[in-house]
Amino acid sequence: MVRRFFVGGNWKMNGNKESLEQLITTLNTASLDDQTEVVCAAPSIYLDFARSLLDPRIGVSAQNCYKVAKGAFTGEISPAMIKDSGADWVILGHSERRHVFGESDELIGQKVAHALESDLGVIACIGETLEEREADTTEEVIYAQTQVIAENVTDWGKVVLAYEPVWAIGTGKTATPEQAQEVHEKLRAWFTANVSDDVADSLRIIYGGSVTGANCRELASQGDVDGFLVGGASLKPEFVDIINARA
Repeated sequence: MVRRFFVGGNWKMNGNKESLEQLITTLNTASLDDQTEVVCAAPSIYLDFARSLLDPRIGVSAQNCYKVAKGAFTGEISPAMIKDSGADWVILGHSERRHVFGESDELIGQKVAHALESDLGVIACIGETLEEREADTTEEVIYAQTQVIAENVTDWGKVVLAYEPVWAIGTGKTATPEQAQEVHEKLRAWFTANVSDDVADSLRIIYGGSVTGANCRELASQGDVDGFLVGGASLKPEFVDIINARA
């Protein structure tokens, strides 16, 4: 099966209306590979703004959401609100949510279930820390994270799995193309063993962790790397080069 290449730009807590409008203009006027699905994850306060300005061929995502539709949860946003703002995706389980804000696997699983019930696409993130990689527990960690996500997925067609080694996020260290391919290949084998052949074959497994215009082509050439979740570089013109990594 041919899996459509997927490139997500995670703007994190960056930008203002002026700078984001410049970025959006760059993306709207760029020649983008139409074989690649592109989604930009804006800060929640700018979801409406991003959706109103971005070309319709570029999707919009939130960076997080809560596990219920509404209620007394100060500071949270729900999938219903995200959809009402015109966005179709949400990132869940990002390492910054796990490690900075203390989100557990269980909570992330509940969020995944509710987002999918609400008809949002989910970019679900997994990945090991440097300590875990050095202790040789990478597989154990990412399989456990993936298991909780899998238990909460009803429709795999609306899920993209992002492997983001925590030691490579924003550090300038990138997993080598071989390291990325090795983990992605093992993840696909996990899906064959634990979910189904069809899901293993069709699920897009994307890589995140210091992806740049300079390293994206080599990473994109790996057989089990189906795209990227890009942080810092998604705020720069080189994001266009990353989107076109397979062009």
